[in-house]
Amino acid sequence: SSRLKKTCILKINDLMIIEPVILRCLHGNITPIICTSRNKEDNVLVEIAKKYEINFFQGSLVNKIKRWHDCIKSKKIKYFHTIDADDPYFDYYAVRESLDLLKKQKLDLVKPSKASRYGGASEGYSFSHKGIAKLYNSLKQFKLKSKLESLNTEMIDGYLDNSNLKYKIYRGKGYQIKKNIRLTLDYKEDFKLFKILFEKFGSFTNREVVNNFLKKNKHILKINYFRNNSWDKKQKNFKMPK
Repeated sequence: SSRLKKTCILKINDLMIIEPVILRCLHGNITPIICTSRNKEDNVLVEIAKKYEINFFQGSLVNKIKRWHDCIKSKKIKYFHTIDADDPYFDYYAVRESLDLLKKQKLDLVKPSKASRYGGASEGYSFSHKGIAKLYNSLKQFKLKSKLESLNTEMIDGYLDNSNLKYKIYRGKGYQIKKNIRLTLDYKEDFKLFKILFEKFGSFTNREVVNNFLKKNKHILKINYFRNNSWDKKQKNFKMPK
């Protein structure tokens, strides 16, 4: 992260942030794969994967679509869900529901709920192997001066809109907080909020309990919510390659 250096390995309660994410996956009956880059700075994440005896994959640094695609192809996975390592209180119930929707309706993609996208950070994207293949192949429409490996796909929505995927948007859980919430770790203010939550809840507490606490203690959300303006501005300023 350019905003909060080495986000994945920042420590809270003697654990690097990536560790509670792994533990939360295992607690929520989700099989984690650390999907990171071949950059030597990311080897620390490989060592963490080995520590917890979970799978890992190393691929493109900036083209996360290619990294996901190559990982899924390498591991022969039919369905997967993206969980960002900077969302340590993702909702494991919502993740599983999103994947169930993907499978039952034979979709290419299930997008996260609106509440998740705009600060809730409760779930990510569910893809089928066919869906990620379609998305990856759609990148070839861009006339690039460099290799596909170097295409920065961090702002993924524009690429999704140009891929003709069969998708639905996940409706979210009834206990979601619809506005004025930010549970993503990108800034020092986010880190301050997460320290409060980890002191109280640890790694495993389900999101309904966490959300109910935040609804009753809205002053805590004021610590970092204003940072969502920076995220929104970055989204609006993004321009697709031609």
